[in-house]
Amino acid sequence: MLTSDEVKRRARALGFTHVGVARAEGLERESALFDVWCRRGYDATMGWMRKRSEERRDVRLILQEAGSVIVVALNYTAPPGYQSGGGTLKISQYVRGDDYHEVIGKRLEELMKWIRAADPGAEGRYYVDTGPILEKAWAVRAGIGWQGKHTNIITRDQGSWVFLGVLLTTLDLVPDTPAVDQCGSCTRCIDACPTQAIVAPYVLDARRCISYLTIEHKGDIPQELAEGCGEWVFGCDVCQDVCPWNIKFARPSNDPAWASGTGIESEAPDVLLSITREAFVARFRRSAIRRARWEGFVRNVRNALKNLAQKRKTLESM
Repeated sequence: MLTSDEVKRRARALGFTHVGVARAEGLERESALFDVWCRRGYDATMGWMRKRSEERRDVRLILQEAGSVIVVALNYTAPPGYQSGGGTLKISQYVRGDDYHEVIGKRLEELMKWIRAADPGAEGRYYVDTGPILEKAWAVRAGIGWQGKHTNIITRDQGSWVFLGVLLTTLDLVPDTPAVDQCGSCTRCIDACPTQAIVAPYVLDARRCISYLTIEHKGDIPQELAEGCGEWVFGCDVCQDVCPWNIKFARPSNDPAWASGTGIESEAPDVLLSITREAFVARFRRSAIRRARWEGFVRNVRNALKNLAQKRKTLESM
């Protein structure tokens, strides 16, 4: 029988920076809170998040004999001074390399192959932002970190610049101690959000979130929020940029998966604005940027340039 330590060593050998184990059981409280969040409309147009609620509440309905939930995290912190869009437009640092869905998915697949080789009777299912899995809740249960007031998972030694992946397995592993909230009285993320998307500690209204607006939202960005999006053309890092845990503990990742880049870092904004659909698809085929779709990306660039021009005009008039 494989042990928790053996599985963790293998996961780290595959490149994961954090790995923890939780017992496969119901998430009654977490699922109930998630359901309330959806009923309030905070999931915006992401209706798929409401599906398969029973499986989300109990992963044993996905994998009947599940005994453990293995949670992995992967550091993606960019080097100091990292900028996108030629230093004018902004793109979340999590898309500076290959699509994390594929990077983590392939490594979890390798982990599952290794588990089956060591224990031929073992079964498993892995997920990276897919399926009815509350990744953040499981990350807390597995001791990876706590869910901060900005709703991202914060690790004690790396901050919140981490991707998450989950592997359900029939292995009966020794679980880790759940993480304890360390945010205290800090509200920097809430105070810094340009669109006031963090409507209460630990509660994010996706309808106001720049990441949602620049990635998932279709059509024009509501006028009352477009200005708040500033120069962001894909995602937003503001709430993480100001987090004391990131400022103090985050260390740049040397993972080769994030080294490929998108080429946007040195690209002139007008080139991004005039990119064709075909060029967009070809250029970002390995990047999560393709999730915004060509129409959304060009819309975001146009809005960001408008905001940038207004900022410059305001500065010149001062």
